Amino acid sequence: MKFELDQTDRHLTIRSYGAREIVVGDQRLTRPVVLCGASIDIDLLPPTLEQLGPAHIERLCALGVDLLLIGTGSRQVFLDPALTAPLLSRGIGCESMDTAAACRSYNVLIAESRSVAAALFMLTPTS
Repeated sequence: MKFELDQTDRHLTIRSYGAREIVVGDQRLTRPVVLCGASIDIDLLPPTLEQLGPAHIERLCALGVDLLLIGTGSRQVFLDPALTAPLLSRGIGCESMDTAAACRSYNVLIAESRSVAAALFMLTPTS
């Protein structure tokens, strides 16, 4: 029986994360980012979690995933239920956790071929 390494570029994985950057493939990202499949979107999120609003959530709903992980920075922040209601009403699961946990969870779920996106805020926001 012959085995071959599955080298697909369909999904990006997070190589590392630090206080002010997230490394995806060969890209060092220094601002909030959304990962979904093989795409990286640095324009979808506001600069800080506090500025996340209904318009951003609507754009996240349009990603077409079953689960959205929101990395809230250096600590877990529970989002206002009214803010996440549009996700839940469309049957999209939403989990908020600190960004380090979101990075690890995203990689595990992608490896399992799950339909997931990650909206990641930096561990330490830039000033």
